[in-house]
Amino acid sequence: MKTIQNNTAAITAPSKSKKLPAALWALTISAFGIGTTEFVIVGLLPTVANDLKTSISSAGLLVSLYALGVAVGAPILTALTSRIDRKKLLLGVMVLFIIGNGLASIAPSFITLVLARILTGFAHGVFFSIGATIAASLVSEDKRASAIAIMFAGLTVAIVTGVPLGTYIGQHFGWRATFIGVAALGIIGLIASSLLIPDTLQKSKPLQLKDQLKVLKNPSILLVLAITALGYGGTFVSFTYMAPLLESISGFSADATSLLLLIYGIAIALGNVIGGKVANQKPIKALMIMFVLQALVLLVLSFTVFNQIAAVITLFAMGILAFSNVPGLQLYVVQMAEKYLPGTEDVASALNIAAFNVGIAIGAFIGGHVVESSLGIQSTPWVGAVLVAIGFLVTLISYKREKNN
Repeated sequence: MKTIQNNTAAITAPSKSKKLPAALWALTISAFGIGTTEFVIVGLLPTVANDLKTSISSAGLLVSLYALGVAVGAPILTALTSRIDRKKLLLGVMVLFIIGNGLASIAPSFITLVLARILTGFAHGVFFSIGATIAASLVSEDKRASAIAIMFAGLTVAIVTGVPLGTYIGQHFGWRATFIGVAALGIIGLIASSLLIPDTLQKSKPLQLKDQLKVLKNPSILLVLAITALGYGGTFVSFTYMAPLLESISGFSADATSLLLLIYGIAIALGNVIGGKVANQKPIKALMIMFVLQALVLLVLSFTVFNQIAAVITLFAMGILAFSNVPGLQLYVVQMAEKYLPGTEDVASALNIAAFNVGIAIGAFIGGHVVESSLGIQSTPWVGAVLVAIGFLVTLISYKREKNN
C-alpha cells in the first residue's frame, strides 16, 4: 500500500521520528478555532432563536446549512484550489474563516447570520480536506489514524473548552460576543499556521476532472461516504438540539447545560483518542463495533433523559462514542482510494469531509422535523439511533464486499 505523500506529493517527506512535527500542532490549533464555531451554535440555539424571533427548529438551520457549506466547500473548492501552494491556501482559508465569523457577529437578521455561517463553512471544508492528508503524510504509515486523530483533536478540545465557554459568553453577554471571540480564535490559528507550517509544503498534484469523477463512481468509496454520513450524522439528530433537550426535558438550567456541554466535550476528547488507536490497523472492524455501541447509547438516552443523574451518565457515554469513529472513517476512505484509485486520496478525503457534514445536515434536518412533530424533542435520541443503525448495516455491506474482493 502506497503512502499518501507518494501519491499526492502533499509534503516533501514524512517524519520518521517519534517527536510530533510542529506542523501537526499548527493544524490542531486551527482546527480548535474552526471546531468552536461549528459546534458552539448548539449551545446558543435557544439564545439566538429568542433574540432573532425564530423557532428552535428554524434556528437549527444554523447547524444544517453550515454543514452544507462545508459539504460544498470540501470537494469542490479543494479541487479548484489544488494548484495553490498548501501553506498559502491554509492561511487563505483561515482569513476567510475570520471574515465569516466577523460578519456573523454583526448580522442584522437571521438570514444574514445564515449566510455568514455558510461562508465560514466553505473555509471549514477546504481546511479539513487538505489538513487530513497533510497530517497523515507527516508520520509513518502505521501512525496515520493517530495523526488524523491529533488534528481532529482540535475539534474535540473545542467542544471541551470552546463550546461551553462560548455558550456561557453567549448566555451572559449575547451571542454576538461569542462570534467575536471565535473570530479572535481564528486570528490565533492564522498566526500559528504562519509560524509553524513549513514553507517546504508543496501543492498537491493536480487531478484531471475524469479522475475526480472516478472517485464518485467507485462503489467501494461511495459506500464509505454513505457510512460516514449515516454513522456520524445519526448523533446530530439529538446533539443539535441538546441544549433545549436538557433544559426543557431534563430540567437543567442554562448554566448547568453549559457545564454539561463541558462534560460532553471531555468525553468526546477521550473517545477521539481511543478511536484513533483502535482504528490504526483494521478501521472497518472498529467502526462496526463503534456504531453498535453508539446506537445503543442513543436508544438508552431516550429513557434516561427524564432523570437528571441518568441523563448525565448517558450523555458522557454518548460523548465517548460521538467522535470516536472520525479517525477510522477518514483512514478507511483513504485506504479505499489507495486500493482502487491511487492518486485520488486528496479528493476522496475531501469528499469524506463533505460526507461528515452531509451527515450533520441530515441529522439536524431530521431532528428539526422530529422537534416540530408530535414525537417531540424527547424522541430525537432514538431517531438518531435508527440512523446510526442504518450506518452499521452499510458498514457491514462494505466489510463483506471488501472481504470478497
